[in-house]
Amino acid sequence: MTAIPTLPEMRSALDDVDYLVDDGLSMALFLAMKLGQPLLLEGEPGVGKTTAAKALAEALGTPLVRLQCYEGITAAEALYEWNYPRQMLAIRLAESTSAALAATDLFTTEYLLDRPLLKAVRWAGELPAVLLIDEIDRSDDEFEALLLEFLGESTVTVPEIGTFDAERPPIVILTSNRSRELHDALKRRCYYHWIEFPSVARAADIVRRRVPGASTPLVDAATAFVSSARALELDKPPGLAEAIDWVHALHMLGVSDLDDGLARATIGSLAKTPDDVDALTAHYVSRSA
Repeated sequence: MTAIPTLPEMRSALDDVDYLVDDGLSMALFLAMKLGQPLLLEGEPGVGKTTAAKALAEALGTPLVRLQCYEGITAAEALYEWNYPRQMLAIRLAESTSAALAATDLFTTEYLLDRPLLKAVRWAGELPAVLLIDEIDRSDDEFEALLLEFLGESTVTVPEIGTFDAERPPIVILTSNRSRELHDALKRRCYYHWIEFPSVARAADIVRRRVPGASTPLVDAATAFVSSARALELDKPPGLAEAIDWVHALHMLGVSDLDDGLARATIGSLAKTPDDVDALTAHYVSRSA
């Protein structure tokens, strides 16, 4: 793809890479491209926030640059670092040959290591890169403040070299699981969209795309079970990602019907805590009775 697509073209391209979007999400992704405004995606874990960015990059045929956030992430890990081993090698080579080497010779793009934000800015393809800032809610206040300038200007300044301006500002998608409240200043810079859990029918369509060999009865029953399980008081309710994992595991075991005893034995694809294993197993037994 050599140009930003229209809304119908984008939906078709996403469908071609097996990512099904509803009207709200398709509009959010489209405006993120056309307006150049960062898109903040929130929703329960497993609804497809990260996958949306991956699918958009694949649909556009442009790189996905991912910055995985976590508590304590630093500016250097997000922006750039210097290649110190290579700089030391250059110093030793200069010393061995008695060559003149100024300090400024060691701080050039040759020794610069692009981290995600700088990599996205320096991308010079026909279409902008998709920059995924994943789980921004896991970072701290200082890092969130660092992002504000970047989101507003799509520039990265390296004091020893200068400022890198994006030839084509990246399509920025931020995801959050709402483990903490984000600052209003960050929210104001973004187009916002909340991703709901899909309906059972739509979830089944998505799972069929992801596990094409699975039988229709298995997919329909598994997605219905996962949907009903979210009404339980679970530590970590299963999302669409877990439904896909479960169906994939059952399909690999040759299971074509959820009544198969192996379905109960593979409940670990859905449950992530001991209490959830017990609750989901009891729920499975009660539905099978």
